[in-house]
Amino acid sequence: MHGGEAAGAALPVRGPVAQTVAVHRNRDHHWSGGVALPVGVLLCLVLGLSLLALRFRPGGPEQASAFVDITAVAATAPAPSAVGPDASGGSYAQNCGRNQEGHRNADNVVVSPGTVGGAHHVHDYVGNLSTDADSTDDSLAAAPTTCTDGDRSTFYWPVLRRTDRVAPAPSTAVAASDDPHDAPGEILAPERVSIEYLGNPWSKVVPMPRFLRLLEGDPTAATDGGVEAGARWGCTGFADRTTTDRYPLCPAGSLLTRTLDFPSCWDGRGTDSPGHRSHVRFPSAGGLCPHSTFAIPHLRVTVGYRPPPPRAFALDAFPEQRHSPLTDHAVYIGLMTDRQMASVVACLNENRTCRESG
Repeated sequence: MHGGEAAGAALPVRGPVAQTVAVHRNRDHHWSGGVALPVGVLLCLVLGLSLLALRFRPGGPEQASAFVDITAVAATAPAPSAVGPDASGGSYAQNCGRNQEGHRNADNVVVSPGTVGGAHHVHDYVGNLSTDADSTDDSLAAAPTTCTDGDRSTFYWPVLRRTDRVAPAPSTAVAASDDPHDAPGEILAPERVSIEYLGNPWSKVVPMPRFLRLLEGDPTAATDGGVEAGARWGCTGFADRTTTDRYPLCPAGSLLTRTLDFPSCWDGRGTDSPGHRSHVRFPSAGGLCPHSTFAIPHLRVTVGYRPPPPRAFALDAFPEQRHSPLTDHAVYIGLMTDRQMASVVACLNENRTCRESG
């Protein structure tokens, strides 16, 4: 996640290469650092390092294959609709804004609680306004929220960046936590964030327990086989065309979207588990929950952006993940009150379409 300078600007050398080669020019225009090098050698060195930096820059020439025109993506079959006699075919849409407040940090309170900057990339947040590395269930339950229905749940995901623009220097208030790893480009603010709870095509849903932790996707999917990768990238107007391993190029007038579907089959016991996954699992492709699990409201988060210039954007990620779209992920901590959750469950089980407009 290093690189991302303005078009035409000289690319700085960063990372291990920069730590290995450290030369400084003094007032007499001689290079110092323990070794005197001829000008020709220095020019070759600078050129070589610049090319190396360009090669590993997100959106660089070697990454053209990381993008695909959305019209070239094959159409997919629609998700299963309500099919069983006990199906819960309703939907409940929340309005939690699109992070107009600028709530961002590089923390991950679920995976790395208490570790400031533990995510190694920056997250966008909606919902709970206090979420950071030091949050607790009690502090979250007492915090303000961006959700118009008063839900204090927290939702977060890695930011998307423009790789053709330099990221501005972080303010003093956020410098220690929010951008500690030499960000690759300017953060793109979401144009739209949709939060929706859906039912199950085979059964009624039961309430989510308060403080339930949910993870969707895998921030290390590019290097560990992508088994947990699940985010779908697309463009508005092309609902039947999505991709997981390439960034879509959208036509004019269409928003770039990322859709994250959370697991929705709960073991009925805990609100978390080692690894943060085994207590809630995904249903089968047909919507059936695994044995000994219970269907809970299926959370779907869709984030939309005004499309940046083609091939000039990338997901914030661990450095070794090379900004792959496979690494998209999101985290949820549920803080709905019993009354709020009961309203969601009733809406889904009664096959109603409900919307919190604010």
